[in-house]
Amino acid sequence: MKTIGILGGMSWESTQLYYKWLNEGVRERLGGLHSARIVMHSVNFHPVEAAMAKGDWETVAEHLVAGARSVRQGGADFMIIATNTMHKFAEHIEAEADIPVLHIADATAAYAKAQGIETVGLLGTAFTMEQDFYRGRLEARHGLNVIIPDAADRALVHKVIFDELCCGKICAVSRDKYAHIIKGMEQQGAQAVILGCTEICLLVDDTCSPLPLLDTTRLHVEAALGEALGLKEPATC
Repeated sequence: MKTIGILGGMSWESTQLYYKWLNEGVRERLGGLHSARIVMHSVNFHPVEAAMAKGDWETVAEHLVAGARSVRQGGADFMIIATNTMHKFAEHIEAEADIPVLHIADATAAYAKAQGIETVGLLGTAFTMEQDFYRGRLEARHGLNVIIPDAADRALVHKVIFDELCCGKICAVSRDKYAHIIKGMEQQGAQAVILGCTEICLLVDDTCSPLPLLDTTRLHVEAALGEALGLKEPATC
């Protein structure tokens, strides 16, 4: 079994899902008292988020590279970044920390394509929805058509993530608003919606969504399990 590195804490609300699901996945596959071999570095998200808000991406990258180096030094064979937005620096982290990074967008796109999905809606932070590092990868590398909400809805999705989900707050009103936004993307032709923030799965699920949901947290975990255990089984979300 390979040792999985986790760069987490952004926020820890979803990082705990990674830890839980990775260990459950190993136990389900190997049985007995087997559990995942994990090295984790959990950052203090407050200064990272403050730098993001100011557009100080250089400082953000410094925090992430330092965390990734500690993961590598702890003996990880490869690493997952437990947040969609910070994949903005995936290639930089991989190069600077000298550790392979299993990309969350690649895991999600592989599952979407296996399901015959060609057009996806994308929910996430404003950075993830609007910047090219994520949408562009889905489109250019994987050939997916990506639909995002309009500006007002993007602002709402972003605010709920940082003001509620990252703080452990789950609000029914916000769930209804997300469902309404998903309905709008369905009307634009989306066949499924990527939950492109690892906290969104805490808020919405298939019971409230008019479209199938591609849970990046779950799919990233499944990809990491496949890499760690040398499995070729199809991912589930």
